[in-house]
Order: sequence, then C-alpha cells, then structure tokens
Amino acid sequence: MQKRIWKRAAAGTFAVLTAMLCGCDSGSQSAAEPAETTVAVTTETTAPKVKTEAPELDGYQLLWNDEFEDDKLNEEIWSYDPHEPGWTNEELQEYTTSTDNVFTRDGKLVLKAIQSKTDSGEDYYTSGKIKSQGKKDFLYGKVVASAKAPEGQGLWPAIWMMPTDEQHYGQWPKCGEIDIMEVLGSDVKTAYSTLHYGEPHGEQQGTWQLTDGSSYADSFHEYSVEWEPGEMRWYIDGNEVLVVNDWFSAVEGEDEKPYPAPFDQTFFVQMNLAVGGTWPGNPDASTDFDKAEFEVDYVRVYQKESYDTNVTKPEKNYREPLEDGNYIFNGDFAEAEDLDDDVNWKFLLFNGGVGAAEIKDNMIVISSENAGTEEYSVQLVQPELPMIKGKKYRVSFDAKADENRNIIVAVTAPTADWVRYLPDTQQAITTEMQTYTFDFEMTAKDDNNGRLEFNMGKYGETATVYITNVRVEEIQ
Repeated sequence: MQKRIWKRAAAGTFAVLTAMLCGCDSGSQSAAEPAETTVAVTTETTAPKVKTEAPELDGYQLLWNDEFEDDKLNEEIWSYDPHEPGWTNEELQEYTTSTDNVFTRDGKLVLKAIQSKTDSGEDYYTSGKIKSQGKKDFLYGKVVASAKAPEGQGLWPAIWMMPTDEQHYGQWPKCGEIDIMEVLGSDVKTAYSTLHYGEPHGEQQGTWQLTDGSSYADSFHEYSVEWEPGEMRWYIDGNEVLVVNDWFSAVEGEDEKPYPAPFDQTFFVQMNLAVGGTWPGNPDASTDFDKAEFEVDYVRVYQKESYDTNVTKPEKNYREPLEDGNYIFNGDFAEAEDLDDDVNWKFLLFNGGVGAAEIKDNMIVISSENAGTEEYSVQLVQPELPMIKGKKYRVSFDAKADENRNIIVAVTAPTADWVRYLPDTQQAITTEMQTYTFDFEMTAKDDNNGRLEFNMGKYGETATVYITNVRVEEIQ
C-alpha cells in the first residue's frame, strides 16, 4: 500500500486581545516632566456556548449522550477505529485517525470519505469510523441517533452496535450485532434496521421507505432501537420498523446457548461511512466525493431503572395451510389487499427499480418503468411459509407478460442468512398465460419464515407481468 501522509487540521482557534499603552513626547515638555498618558483598555467577552440538553424520555434515565458541539471529537466517549482496506465486506476504504475523515462542524459529527490516487494512478479511498468500546459500554437501553446520509453509488453509512467482548460467544455472527441504521447511497429512500446472530447466521431485517419524494440524504432523520432482555424494537422517525424476540447463539452443530444469548452482554455504539463492498457495490463516475459526508447530529443512550432478565424464548409459530393445502394466502388474488403492509403479499422496489403493482381481475399486475440494478429491484414476495427439514414442496403459478421476458422465482430465508430453499430460477414467460411448476426438498434447519419471491429487476426487461393461482404446497 502506498504510504500516506496526513495533514491534520487545527482542533480549534482562539484570539488574544491586548491593550497597548501609547504615549507621545511633545516638544514643549522637558524630560523632567513626563507627558500625560492616556490608557485605553478594550475587553471583549464571548458568551459561553449553551450546551444542548438531551430530552427526557418517559420511563428512561439518560445514561450518556454526545451532541457533537465540541470543536473536535470527544475522546472521553469515542475512539478512532482505523482499519486497512478490505478489513470487512470487501470494502475499499482505509479507516484513518485523520481529522480530514473525522471531525465536527456546526454541532455535527462528520465522517467524510475521500477519494485520491496512488502513485500508480489507482483510486484510493479513506474514510472515518469511531466507536465507544471500552468507554461507554452498556447492557440494555434505548439508543437514539439523528443522522443525514450521503448520496452516491458505493457509499454506505451505518450506526451499529457490537459486543464489548466479541469472543464471549465466539466470532461473528455468534457474538451478535445490532444495526440501528444503514442506508445505501445508491438508494437513499430506503433505510435498514437489522439484527444478526447465529450460527448458522440468522438475520432479521426491517426497512422503512420514504414515499413522499424526500430522502434520507435530504435532511436529518431519527433512528432508534429499544434493547431489552427478551425483545428489541427499531424505529425510524417514530415509525416502528422491526420487532425481534427470537434470536439465538450457537456453534453450528451444537446446542443453542441459553436465551437471550448473545444479547445478554455489554455492547458499544459505533458509526462509520464505508466505501464499496459486497452490498452497495463500488463507486462509479457518478459518485461525488465532495459531498461524501455522513453527518450525525446526536447520539443519546437511555436506560430504564431495571430490566426483568427472567425471559424465555418464544415458541415458533408455523403457518397452517388453507383447506386445499396451499400455504400461500390470497394466491388467487381474490382480495385487493394492501401491497405495502406486511400481511400476505408485499410489493417492493430497491436500487433504482421503478414500478407499480395492482390486484385486479383475480391477478396481480406488475408494471415496471426501470428494472434497477439488482434482480430484486422489482419484487413481489409472500413470507411466513413453513419450511420443515426433510419435506418436499411444490411451487406453482400461472403467468404471462405483455412481451416475452424472464422473471426469477425463489423460496428464500430472510431470517436465516438468505439461503435459498428453492434456488433462484430464471423462468421465461410469454404473452400466453401458462402454468409453471417447481419442486424442491427442504434440507436446512426448520424455518417458519420461508419467503416466496418473484424478482423482475436488473436485466432491462420492463414488460408488464400478470401472475395468478400461486401455490406452495407440501408433496409426498
């Protein structure tokens, strides 16, 4: 790696005002008679800064907070967390201790990504990451943060939590991870809240999409998580995004650790702005690094006076099939249900996908204006399908399109590391309504949250798709 030399900005400025004594020698006075001297003293005072007081929350006491109103990073709370490029997720940036990458401005923390060139002319990226580990660790509480995400392909800001002792239950994901906020710079209308645990890797994720024309890069939004012994709840701008109470920790092939492991140990808060990586993809010519700044207005951590730690893991509920054996609800689209809620069918757009879905004439009609950059950029899903190890299942549906095109069908595991029970299968559909059938055997651990997916993004195909008579059933 090219050796890099950083010029550190001054942490603050100050002015010193002095009063000067001035005298004049008038030629008419003798040396024995000193001239009268007038002394002018000017004193300028600056009113002390009024510190922002974190608001009180019913049922909570403030544990610690940072409003980022100091002239530099408060190192009684935070530590720089330098790492080499590729440290995790195949990310491109070097996390540094430079005040070019981590600084405060106008009462905000700024984590800035910087693009430069190596001696050989290759792109090189630096950015900022800070953590409260060893300084402000805590067990259970409510974390509230206000932040403004940057916009740009390949930029990936995050506010998240990791355990103080990552080895207590074992390396990630066994140790657990609490993601309060993540936004992809290529899709700043969507924010993610996620819980990681396992092994095998378990993941539960909620999203909150802005549909009023605004974005998470336009202004500051408030992100929070309420962490309790038997449940976690995530909110964005006061809207409930995700509730989780059924995590676990285990070494694969061994018994699970006693619940609520791994989230029964102290965690710390960290914040970073990543560049590139396996999820957001790399920057491109459209990424404006002059604006590649992740701004944080405040971080506030609250706790209740006490928590009931006598909790038990809830039993998993498995959906019962309909009378005809179908595990898909409203598979014939007889009900014009809400496609934005989390009940039965849900229509989703990501990463540049633009489209709409409507239920009419016992079909769902999916129109696309832009296929986006990912297969799931235009997506129809139904979760909560019971997938039992050793059983065989059949997926079937009727479909057509305005023009010949492809769609991708899969049964996935959104809470079990997104493994595929039915692998992603590309299916050509025509302008004539036809029936398509796929059989598969469930070989993984029992899962009460399998998800049927129809993916219609990425490949530039935007012909309208019509789907009906969707079934997922157990077969012998």
